[in-house]
Order: sequence, then structure tokens, then C-alpha cells
Amino acid sequence: MIPDALWLSTLQAYPFLTADSASHTERLRAMVGEFLADKEFNGAHGLQISDAMAVAIAAQACLPVLHLGLHWYDDFKGIVVHPGAMLARREVIDDAGVVHRYKEALTGEAMPHGPVTLSWADVAASGESAQAGYNVVIHEFVHKLDMRNGPADGCPPLPSRVVWENWRVTLQASYVRFQDKVTMAERFGAEPPWLDAYAASAPAEFFAVTSEAYFVNRDRFAQEFPELMPLFAQFFNASTAP
Repeated sequence: MIPDALWLSTLQAYPFLTADSASHTERLRAMVGEFLADKEFNGAHGLQISDAMAVAIAAQACLPVLHLGLHWYDDFKGIVVHPGAMLARREVIDDAGVVHRYKEALTGEAMPHGPVTLSWADVAASGESAQAGYNVVIHEFVHKLDMRNGPADGCPPLPSRVVWENWRVTLQASYVRFQDKVTMAERFGAEPPWLDAYAASAPAEFFAVTSEAYFVNRDRFAQEFPELMPLFAQFFNASTAP
């Protein structure tokens, strides 16, 4: 059982954890205990993972599976926490066959059947960044849900073909509208969208970014993406999902 003082301080630091009912919060507390017993935390670059840090990460990671169940996270054990953004080595081959190598700054990364990597600086700021709909923990753990049925593509495992088709059509239409908003802002000086333009880079990123907003700023999310509200509510609250 998580000590009362530690749990209370976590809820105070991340108010979005208490957005729903008291029973929801108690259910979350119990799941966090199970999550901590199952996962292994490692600090990078000498970072020491305190109980408060582990509980903060676990509480945010459990939000997307609170009704789905922790078995959705059973394909990995490790969570690696960096003090801040990390540099990942990338390699791409262009159309001419030339290999380009570069380093990319990341605040988090989820590996298929592998660990989740997070920037503690971004995790620690999650209480303040909720206003902007940003949450690196939820983002990376939603990628984990998305990867349950193959490479992340914005469509997690769903209970039926009908549900899958509705998800695909609705999410794709919303994604295209968001891309249009980003294009209008970047090319023509229109008002930028509320969420990070990174969501326009791929359907998988759109699903992860909008899921962040769904959990940390539900009211604003409902205003910006009313078409996604019933879709996400059905999925994230469906305890019978596969």
C-alpha cells in the first residue's frame, strides 16, 4: 500500500489524477501499487529514482489502463528515467540510397516489447503542462497500447470489426483536420492548434498526443475534439476490451 502522505502529495502535484470520482482515485491507487510491484525502474546518468518519482510515473501510466487492466502492459518490465531530454541516434536512407545519421532529442520513447524511456524533467512538470494538454508519460504508455497489435498506427486492439472501422474512420478524419490546421498556421500565419504540431506527423502520434489531452485536460479536449470524445471514452473505459 502506498503511504497516505506520499499518495496525497502525488495527487497535489498532479491534480488531473483526481479529475474523476473518489472511487476512481482509490482504484488508481490500488493499481499503482500493482504496477510498482511489476515494473523495474532504472535511472540514467546517475539519476536516483525516489519513491515519489516512481509513484508519480506509475500513477500517470495507469490512467490509460485503469479500466482496461494492467495486462495491457505485460510485454515489458523496464522503465528508464533520464534527468532530462535524451539524444537518440537515428539513421535514415534517402531515395538516392544515401545513409544519413543524426541525433534526435527525445523526452520519451516506447520500444516494441521493450522498455519505456522518460525525461524526468518533463514528468515533474506534468502538473503545469496539463493546461497545454501535454503529458509525456501518458504519451509513451499509449504508444504501448497501440503496439499491442503490431507497429504503432493509431489503432489499438479493439473488440470488433465494427468498432475498429468506426475508430479508423473517425480518427483519420480528425487527424486530417488537425494536419490542415497545422499547415494553415505554419504556411499562412493562422492561429496554431492547441496541441503540439507533432501530432500531425503520423496517426500514431496523433493518437498519443490527443490521448494526453484527454486524460489531463478533459474539458479543453472536448471543445477541441468533440468527435473523439465518444471514441476515447468507449475505448479507455471498456474493461472488456481485448
